[in-house]
Amino acid sequence: MPVIEKDRDILARTLWGEARGESTAGQIAVAWTVRNRVEDGKATSWWGEGYAGVCQKPFQFSCWNKSDPNYAFLIGIKRIPFRELSQARIAADQVIDGKVPDPTGGATHYYATAMPKAPIWARDAKQTLKIGGHIFFKDVP
Repeated sequence: MPVIEKDRDILARTLWGEARGESTAGQIAVAWTVRNRVEDGKATSWWGEGYAGVCQKPFQFSCWNKSDPNYAFLIGIKRIPFRELSQARIAADQVIDGKVPDPTGGATHYYATAMPKAPIWARDAKQTLKIGGHIFFKDVP
């Protein structure tokens, strides 16, 4: 599936919504989680199709939930600061273009350490990386 400008924009906005306080390395890890879902090898993926489809799949990346305070920024009602969106765009482009390796070891999930407790799905999953305020997992049942 070809990557179009919309995919790049939606991935960058997702990185801003999910990981704007992280380093570039932390944003790259989140972007790889999306890419791992995009490239899951299934003809029709449960995750959604392409970067935009995966990012905007309902209830997968909370920043796209209509009740999330980031949502108004992501859809353009409020303006994302240029510098912050530019950093996210750099991370998105590096991952989409394959310029950086996957630091997550194939993770398809993560959660923010700021959450009061770990999600139930993390209990039986394999932790692959902790970077900044996120913990990454694969083999989620």
